Amino acid sequence: MNSEILLTSDGSHSLYVPEIDECYHSTHGAVQESRHIFIDAGLKQCHKPEICVLEIGFGTGLNAFLTLLEAERSEKKINYISLELFPVEINKALQLNYPDILAPDKRQVFKKMHTCAWNEEIQLTPFFGLNKIKTDFTEYVFKNNFDVVFFDAFSPEKQPEMWSDMQFEKIYAHCNEGAILTTYCAKGIVRRTMQSAGFEVERIPGPPGKREILRGVRR
Repeated sequence: MNSEILLTSDGSHSLYVPEIDECYHSTHGAVQESRHIFIDAGLKQCHKPEICVLEIGFGTGLNAFLTLLEAERSEKKINYISLELFPVEINKALQLNYPDILAPDKRQVFKKMHTCAWNEEIQLTPFFGLNKIKTDFTEYVFKNNFDVVFFDAFSPEKQPEMWSDMQFEKIYAHCNEGAILTTYCAKGIVRRTMQSAGFEVERIPGPPGKREILRGVRR
């Protein structure tokens, strides 16, 4: 999908896709949105010393980069598996300003995240391993169980097949006990779908520009 770089309100970049009239992040701030939903509400709520993360939608690599930085800070080992059918063009991804505003010393690591091979496990740092899998999530057969899930697909209006009962049931079946799933979407139908799959779901305060988000836990 063709995309255009845009500057969000917190000074960080995102991408806009004219074809579906959708942004990869909130225009109120890409970094603050991703950090709030996926790091603070998700990853930091998992207290295991080693964590397996599943991300639905690698996109700009922002969630993965923030996770890598948190792994380095906390010295927790994280195995990060990300599913993406339409990778962002490498040249465009490397124009994104995340390393500049988050960790200039990790610029080469961010570059490697985007340039490393797909469908291979890559150890980017002593604490962070990445496996980008180029696949259609709706058809993918999981080979791992997960402790944290970042559900970051395009909206249900744009990609309804990604948000179906079947897909959340598939994720739930591969979640470890206590696993946490977070998503930016707080629609009632998504909450009910998550609950139907087995998750215990709560609405929690969202980042600037968004009143609520959803967090599910496998008990």
